[in-house]
Amino acid sequence: RIERLGRLVAVLERTMEARKMGINLDPDEMFEVFGDADPGEHAEEAGQRWGDTDAWRQSQQRTSSYTKADWQRFKDEQESLGADMVAAMDAGVPPDEARAMDLAERSRLQIHEWFYDCPHAMHVSLGQMYVDDPRFMATYERQREGLAVWIRDAIVANAKRHGVDASSRS
Repeated sequence: RIERLGRLVAVLERTMEARKMGINLDPDEMFEVFGDADPGEHAEEAGQRWGDTDAWRQSQQRTSSYTKADWQRFKDEQESLGADMVAAMDAGVPPDEARAMDLAERSRLQIHEWFYDCPHAMHVSLGQMYVDDPRFMATYERQREGLAVWIRDAIVANAKRHGVDASSRS
């Protein structure tokens, strides 16, 4: 019984953290969409880090109305993008070639559509975070060794292609 109560508390904590991130699904729906992954795992840290930004507010506003089907569609798009990036990397596509930059642009537009307005300079900052933050790095490295750096470099090349000075991040 104690074990069952412990699992229940864990589910409730995950649900509360996910709600802080604007994910308004019940525990069963969250499990169906995200499996064992906890989308709200870093909600408190993210809120402290970005809670006073327009991007955070916009993301909270957008995601608060997402249904289970919306989150599933986002997850499917994200998995497809990840698979396409791994395939490009496996094919030896350098990050500054059109195919890689197109994938970086697809990534930026996905953030822009689903969460918040994401100009190229902001995307460059995110790409650097994928390399600098060990948690992001691990997520990409689980898909393919070297993927985080490849994505970051493709994002930088894509920003330059769009006339953005990749050294100025906002």
